[in-house]
Amino acid sequence: MKGESRQIKVMLVDDHSMVRRGLVAFLKNETDLDIIAEAQDGREAIEKCKDAEPDVILMDLVMPSLGGVAATRMILDRWPDIRILALTSFQEKDLVQEALQAGATGYLLKNVSGEELADAIRSTFAGKPTLAKEAVESLIQPEPTESTLGEDLTRREHDVLSLLVKGLSNPEIAVQLSVSRSTIKSHVSSILTKLGVSNRAEAITLAIEKKIAQ
Repeated sequence: MKGESRQIKVMLVDDHSMVRRGLVAFLKNETDLDIIAEAQDGREAIEKCKDAEPDVILMDLVMPSLGGVAATRMILDRWPDIRILALTSFQEKDLVQEALQAGATGYLLKNVSGEELADAIRSTFAGKPTLAKEAVESLIQPEPTESTLGEDLTRREHDVLSLLVKGLSNPEIAVQLSVSRSTIKSHVSSILTKLGVSNRAEAITLAIEKKIAQ
């Protein structure tokens, strides 16, 4: 932590040189943090770990050649004592989960302040997880539920579809339901759209396979 005599050796991994320069500027006044190496992708980071022996790596996740998730996993397989702090512009749930499952101790977005970043590096070095608020929110969001095919059909459209399955023509359905032929034609068109099919035969087949019709 900040009062300790030994500096925390930090490696910066990002494919944009301007980002790395910005990180250096953020951290240059933190006397307990020592930027000992930089890399522009995951492969270079692995190579530099051999000699640099960083304590903490600030790891971008989306990079050419070898991305941050794969690099994190490979580095920790070889040097399990290194701590990795994901620092990225992306907050998608899948990416957050992949980074943490690969072994990253923390996950921050690049809009973090210099002070917050320095504190996160210290926490990461101490083995304490640090997660951006946005990353936490993405993790706790419920999984989107898939809509059930045909659930948006109206009651009358269900009636029409059931009669289609029985083999009735539009005129016959119109008589059965006591409505005009044009009304049935409109219902059939709506049914095709909602089921994502192009003709009556496909609608009938789908209705039987998925048990949509009554």
